[in-house]
Amino acid sequence: MTALGQPLLTKPVSAKLAATPWGFFLAIAVLLFFVVAAVFPAALATHDPYAMNFANALHPPSFEFWFGTDESGRDLYSRVIYGTRESLLIGVGATAVSLSLALVLGSLAALAGRFASAAVNRIIEVLFAFPTLLLALLLVAVIGPSAMSQVVAVGVGTAPGYARIIRGQILKAKDSGYVEAAVALGHPRAWILRNHVLPNALRPLVAIFALSVGQSIVWASSLSFLGLGVAPPSPEWGALLDAGKQYITQAGWLTVLPGLVIVVLALAATTLGKHIQNILEKDEK
Repeated sequence: MTALGQPLLTKPVSAKLAATPWGFFLAIAVLLFFVVAAVFPAALATHDPYAMNFANALHPPSFEFWFGTDESGRDLYSRVIYGTRESLLIGVGATAVSLSLALVLGSLAALAGRFASAAVNRIIEVLFAFPTLLLALLLVAVIGPSAMSQVVAVGVGTAPGYARIIRGQILKAKDSGYVEAAVALGHPRAWILRNHVLPNALRPLVAIFALSVGQSIVWASSLSFLGLGVAPPSPEWGALLDAGKQYITQAGWLTVLPGLVIVVLALAATTLGKHIQNILEKDEK
């Protein structure tokens, strides 16, 4: 894991994909597929995701059942498709919580007075000292397992790393030449912050949001896999992993295929975020 908790599996691969135009378009195509699956799942599903047929229980992948079936004979591919909406909502919601909290903490750490800034920095450092998953587990244990607790836990768990990035960006913008010129021209401090510091410091949030969505889905799925998220029979991807882990030796597709879907989405989101980051870095030069 990186300092921000981003899976190392996706980092080098996404960096290479982001450096090529076809990688960017492939990431867009994959993300569009998942968006369509979230909005119109019936258009992509091949079976009723909740219909049980014990005669087809634990059927391996085939032309009829693309991802095989689970222990109740439900089509796994259709369940993955129908679980896209909930998984994406959790990922986007957790990212929104994470960046909102990071924006508040990072701004205070960079712009508040000396003592207030020092206090906020200590808070960020304490939160950052906890591994993301451990902090998320502690929060879920307090709140209780549910989709909303996943959103809050993952959002708070990933916020400290982003808060440090935002703080650094704001401090960098404050020391820039255009801010010094604005000060020399006599513009008020609030006007300088609103028109120069914050707009330039927060530009990377676009790339960070794309990077964080895939990461948040991975963390939320990890919580569900540990039985601390959405409970079955929900087709949320982490819940599918949790339900299939007891059959991993006799029906490995129940965990391998949903796990690959999570990796593909995380890789696509990370690739898009890396591409946006590359564009922003070129603009700065």
